[in-house]
Amino acid sequence: MAHMTTPRVRMSPDARREQLIELGVQLLGRRSLEELSIEVLAEEAGISRGLLYHYFGGKQEFHVAVVRRAADDLFTVTAPRGSGSPLEQLAGSLERYVDYVRDNYEGYVSLVRGAAGGHEALREIYEESRTALTDRLFDGAVAEEASDLGLTDTPTVRLLVRGWAAFMEEVVVEWVRDPRGVTREELLHTLVGSLPGILAPLRPA
Repeated sequence: MAHMTTPRVRMSPDARREQLIELGVQLLGRRSLEELSIEVLAEEAGISRGLLYHYFGGKQEFHVAVVRRAADDLFTVTAPRGSGSPLEQLAGSLERYVDYVRDNYEGYVSLVRGAAGGHEALREIYEESRTALTDRLFDGAVAEEASDLGLTDTPTVRLLVRGWAAFMEEVVVEWVRDPRGVTREELLHTLVGSLPGILAPLRPA
């Protein structure tokens, strides 16, 4: 019997680019953005560097595409699930956020440092991501009942929520780097209680 071979499926340029971005996001979980080069991606994908430059004009365009996809993934992963009390939904989102940072530490820290270091494209992605993550506390599934936590949509509350998000990010990044004996459960319990605590002075007596 003649040997049958499976025809090779030819991907469209857009599909191939999407595949390479996804591979870049996977690699970003294990290494910093600075270490994620066109050469590394070419080796991992088993294609030539020249072909990669066809899909991405250069290293910066590649980095921006990968980081933007990673930010979108974070937004999706941490979305409230629509069941449970506002505090329970917040707890679930924070749990998934902590796990995401833990599993993608190098890449996540690269985004934070790149934004803080003045990299304009990374700063824009970072700010868009931060805004999207905090805005959904007022606009999403949690918002209808979140007034119990003090999450009324006022300029003061939005300012405090932005500050809380920065605090939470710093605590989680530092905990992943060095837990100092603090368990994941202890960390999550503290983070969940911190937002209502910050907003407590604004709630009517």
